[in-house]
Amino acid sequence: MSRHSSGWCCARLSTLGSRNKRLVGEALSELSKTLNFRLVDGLAERVIFREFYPRGLTAIDDVSQLALGSRPTMSHVTARLEMERLMTAIMLGHLVARPPESSDASRDAA
Repeated sequence: MSRHSSGWCCARLSTLGSRNKRLVGEALSELSKTLNFRLVDGLAERVIFREFYPRGLTAIDDVSQLALGSRPTMSHVTARLEMERLMTAIMLGHLVARPPESSDASRDAA
């Protein structure tokens, strides 16, 4: 069993670097050793997330032109990858279904 057996995670936002972010990160790292939790990268504030929710979608849904009303963009792909990384870090990666490599979103993002 790992040192962090409680399963608690602290997700931090992935924003621009700053002195304050570094100091908070160092403090959380020390605190995680005492309180037995893991630090994981969180989600960045993205406009795309606000576009998904009114449509009943999430960043891990297999989005199509029909669901979005337009073709998926690089923002869709980036949001999905960020969400997949977070879910894997908190040990829920098995719940993310990978879209086929030949899908329109993958081809358009390349």
